[in-house]
Amino acid sequence: MKKILLTGVSGQVGHALQQQLALELANEWQVVACDRHQLDLTQPDHIRRIVREIAPDLIINPAAYTAVDKAESERELAYAINAVAPGVLAEEAARLNAGLIHFSTDYVYDGTKHSAYVESDTVNPVSIYGASKLAGEEAIRQVGLPHLVLRTSWVYGSYGKNFLKTIIRLAKERENLRIVADQYGAPTSDAAIAKAVTELVTRWHQEDMTQSGVYHLVNSGEISWFGFASEIVAQYHALESVRGWPALAVKAVQPIATAEYPTPAKRPANSRLSTAKLEQTFGVTLPEWSIALNQVMAELAVAD
Repeated sequence: MKKILLTGVSGQVGHALQQQLALELANEWQVVACDRHQLDLTQPDHIRRIVREIAPDLIINPAAYTAVDKAESERELAYAINAVAPGVLAEEAARLNAGLIHFSTDYVYDGTKHSAYVESDTVNPVSIYGASKLAGEEAIRQVGLPHLVLRTSWVYGSYGKNFLKTIIRLAKERENLRIVADQYGAPTSDAAIAKAVTELVTRWHQEDMTQSGVYHLVNSGEISWFGFASEIVAQYHALESVRGWPALAVKAVQPIATAEYPTPAKRPANSRLSTAKLEQTFGVTLPEWSIALNQVMAELAVAD
């Protein structure tokens, strides 16, 4: 049986991947799942030792330093996890003749383009987080092993801390929510990511590992953070009587400009990512963002 080393299983994407891989590929793959304590990505020697002990056929690395604002003051830590560690994982994977699937972000772009970004567009991160993730991509490319770098955006789900959970919590506490309305992207559920990556394990690793490179992996469609928050509230209202959820306190969701909500790290105004390359190369498609949200809300209902 082939072996996958899966990192970051205490995070959103890693957690969803652990469940999805076990559900769909348990007969073909043994998944060795590691959290930050079992695989310390700040320690290159530790990474090398663990990878050599496990000797995987494929490494999937969703683990990352994702505290976008804190990264501005924790540059060394962000680079250790997001830039150095992926390079070490790539080197060890190459040593084992294994493949690597690594996750990156829309933050490698500056957000000034007026249409959806394609993978060949110029990268120009405007934050330490984005720069550290781009450095990780480059470290992997320099090793030259079979790899997929999957850039995703606005990740949320029923597990962990994320925008969805924050909006629901605040909507229970406040009558008015003020949400940024001039940043656009595609909210992408961890469940949709996990399902797509499970398909890629078969279509890329098992069939044609020559198609290495960067691919965008996001739910289809686009919306602003304000629009996303409004839809979260609307879908919650549609389910609250059916599920017996507590009523929300919120009476209005109000749009604001980015300038009215300053943060230490700059965000791209445009995080729209074209997935045409992924679809054309592997035949992998993700559902429209509001459909994915509906599916996650149903999971929340079960979880609650």
